[in-house]
Amino acid sequence: MLQGKPRRRTDLQRRPRSNAPTQLWLIVVDASASTRRYGALSKAKGLLAELFERAYRERARIAVLDAHGTQPHWHWQGQKASGALQQWLRELGAGGGSPLIPALQQAHHWLQRRQRLKPDEAQRLLVITDGRLREWPALPTSPCPATLVDIECAPIRLGRAVQLADELGADYKHVDDLAACLPRSAWRSG
Repeated sequence: MLQGKPRRRTDLQRRPRSNAPTQLWLIVVDASASTRRYGALSKAKGLLAELFERAYRERARIAVLDAHGTQPHWHWQGQKASGALQQWLRELGAGGGSPLIPALQQAHHWLQRRQRLKPDEAQRLLVITDGRLREWPALPTSPCPATLVDIECAPIRLGRAVQLADELGADYKHVDDLAACLPRSAWRSG
């Protein structure tokens, strides 16, 4: 070799593609009116920007379900991460009610169906919410590893996101605790 350049075919090293399973990250974003307060949605958008960039680098597939208004809305359902995610993120605003519970129920059913169709896929669920819900019915535990990021930033915190994380069987993290470790270790995909 000459300065790192191969001279002969035998100088080339072949590296097969990884045999690691494809990754799917399902992200449920609570963008209800309460997330406008105290910069909660802004912090969530910063976290999402980092995650979308990491998903692109790691070639992970993304599914995004946002919960605001009267019903949850799917934006992606298992596509490769792309620049379109950043455009959607710039346009994401908060408002209306919080259909977070229907979004979590939809996400649960979608993940179960996806697991049947793609049993070798490594899936993760990320829920971003301020937890400002009055009450909710019993929820099933997540069918895959899950993380709930609490974006509640009010001076007086209700702490309902901790209870929601426990019910989903999800790891609990507060967005303020993640700021110091982004982008390296905020949310491990495996």
